[in-house]
Amino acid sequence: MMELNNGNKVDITLEEDEGGKDQIVFTLDEINQIKLTPHQARVLATELIMAVNRAEVRGNLKRSHNFSRKPEASTGSGLFQQAFAK
Repeated sequence: MMELNNGNKVDITLEEDEGGKDQIVFTLDEINQIKLTPHQARVLATELIMAVNRAEVRGNLKRSHNFSRKPEASTGSGLFQQAFAK
């Protein structure tokens, strides 16, 4: 079970349908359920993992871009200024 930001919970279970076939069930609350075949759940999981990876890369790029764009203080303590100090 996983708790969402709004306090709702998501539960993921493996169940059998009336025909004895496996299905993955996402329960969002007592009423809302999404029932997927194992193949559909695998595709959804792959798409979710790819989206998370893109979000992590984007976050890392933003952090590294912000880090590299910070202006150096003009106190004379930068590496360039130290190298050419008189």
